[in-house]
Amino acid sequence: MKFRPLHDRVVVRRLEGDQKTAGGIIIPDTAKEKPQEGEVLAVGPGLRDESGKVLPLDVQVGDRILFGKWSGTEVKLDGEDLLIMKESDIMGVVACGDCSCKASKAKK
Repeated sequence: MKFRPLHDRVVVRRLEGDQKTAGGIIIPDTAKEKPQEGEVLAVGPGLRDESGKVLPLDVQVGDRILFGKWSGTEVKLDGEDLLIMKESDIMGVVACGDCSCKASKAKK
């Protein structure tokens, strides 16, 4: 991807939710809600404070994050549906133990 977000913006790919309920019922596409979990693909350099110093972002490329249901702006880059949002729209970084993501490796 040849896109670099500015300031405190982050490019996120939504992670697909479960296809089935806990009871085994398959959820059709029309009844699914948009996932609120995603993977960070690119981050901006950060915000400038009043003295002009750049404050780096807390999230990094590869982090799994949780964000609000209506957060960000949907865009299509290189044929892929992505979100561009401010870092303040991100609720937190997910550190899962059952995957091979960077957050999981850092926890071990």
